[in-house]
Amino acid sequence: MKWKVNLISKIKDRSLVVGIIGLGYVGLPLAIAISKKFNVIGYDKNKDKIGVLKKGKSYIQDVWERDINLNKLHPTNTYEDLKKCDFIIITVPTPLMADKTPDLSQIKNSAEIIGKNLKKGQFIILKSTTYPGTTEEILIPILEDKSGLKSVNDFGVAYSPERVDPGNTKYKIENTPTVIGGLTPEFTEICALLYENITNRIIKVQDCKTAEAVKMMENIFRNVNIALVNELALIFERMEIDIWETIEAAKTKPYGFMAFYPGPGVGGHCVPLDPYYLSYRAKQYDIIPRFIETAGQINDYMPIHTLNLAKKGLGKIGKTMRKSNVLILGLAYKANISDSRESPAIKIIEELVEKNAIFRIYDPYVNSLQTKFGIFYSEKSLNKSLNWADCVIILTDHDEFKQNEKINEILSSDEKIIVDTRNVIKGFNDSNVHLYKL
Repeated sequence: MKWKVNLISKIKDRSLVVGIIGLGYVGLPLAIAISKKFNVIGYDKNKDKIGVLKKGKSYIQDVWERDINLNKLHPTNTYEDLKKCDFIIITVPTPLMADKTPDLSQIKNSAEIIGKNLKKGQFIILKSTTYPGTTEEILIPILEDKSGLKSVNDFGVAYSPERVDPGNTKYKIENTPTVIGGLTPEFTEICALLYENITNRIIKVQDCKTAEAVKMMENIFRNVNIALVNELALIFERMEIDIWETIEAAKTKPYGFMAFYPGPGVGGHCVPLDPYYLSYRAKQYDIIPRFIETAGQINDYMPIHTLNLAKKGLGKIGKTMRKSNVLILGLAYKANISDSRESPAIKIIEELVEKNAIFRIYDPYVNSLQTKFGIFYSEKSLNKSLNWADCVIILTDHDEFKQNEKINEILSSDEKIIVDTRNVIKGFNDSNVHLYKL
């Protein structure tokens, strides 16, 4: 068809215009990467984000302001601008409902916006994490209903899972392989032709739902292995075996073993959520995903176990959680980033509120944390907070916490309980410190 030939021609002569819906942790880095080769229209309903971008500023840690080229990247709050695009890529969040079922409202809203402005010859790529079947069963019907056009004949569709790892300085969009599954083999090839200008390797799969399944597999693999190690940590704790030493020894085996580490829970947008997306979908096919759901339950329990360790330690020195000063170190879900999405710290803080505990929080990267009880703000001074605390719970292994002088600060004050969920503190001998590790 002529419109397909036209798209290919625009890719080759670099006259293509690419639209991005959702300029968050996935959308903004992608927009920056694509704008190195093509014109990009970045749409986000958040006016504050657009205002920041129009000034050439970044609100995401992984995006350098020097890479924002406003001659090629055009931020907008006006969705009608998407009419100017040849490709439109959807990178909106896909959270969970309160009952842990998928919340696809933002994908649906994006589909309605696109559908109202869809023109023949445009190509839509869904990149948001979701369960297999979403592209064909939810996205396409909305696009067709709102536009009056038909997929395949009038517009192209593909799914390409996001692979953004916040804080990872080694693997960026440009050197991370991109998986693509089109509605038709021809659409896979057209989408691949676009991404060949952006990433160094393309992995083509047979259809959209296979590409969607790839994303599920990647993160469920991580989730269940973390759950396995968390369960081993619980078992070995009772046996008085150091899980961290055990892992370090096990990973010396040059084959058949991959190291995963315990923690106070799992965080980020994908790993804690994806198992529930696939679990929901599997049940629609009369399959009970027991292994996946068990892994989720184990990881969901770890924040509670972390507080139980704190309670146990305080009890050993004749104190209670409610009458002690508890300091939380680390609000981000992993080290050296400002991303606190689905962080275990959220659940732990909510539990502390419900227990009427006295607590403070500190993170050098995260200024505040949203919980169901409101927003809590990070302390400005680590030293003052450490002196104040009876119990210190380390949730994130930021480099700042690993520095020798910081560890000495944690250990040198009055008698206190330390719960170290990230193996930050190693090799100490101080009778005033009662250390509990996962």
